[in-house]
Amino acid sequence: MPHRVLAEVTASVSELKRNPMGTVAAGDGFPVAILNHNQPAFYCIPAEVFEAMMERMEDFELNAIADARKDEPRIRVDLDEV
Repeated sequence: MPHRVLAEVTASVSELKRNPMGTVAAGDGFPVAILNHNQPAFYCIPAEVFEAMMERMEDFELNAIADARKDEPRIRVDLDEV
């Protein structure tokens, strides 16, 4: 069964075991598809890329909450009373 590989660089599980940091570096900051029996098993990405992805997903979630609440009535609050 064909699989779509969403990375320009691939490596086998064996290559990853042999040289994990070299495998990550081979992607030059982009994902490396790790193949098991010539099928993508997972993607290996640098920590900075993962952190940026997580921040972006959190932003999407917060935007979805804000969009869901945009038609709710507003309650005025006096900060001096809080």
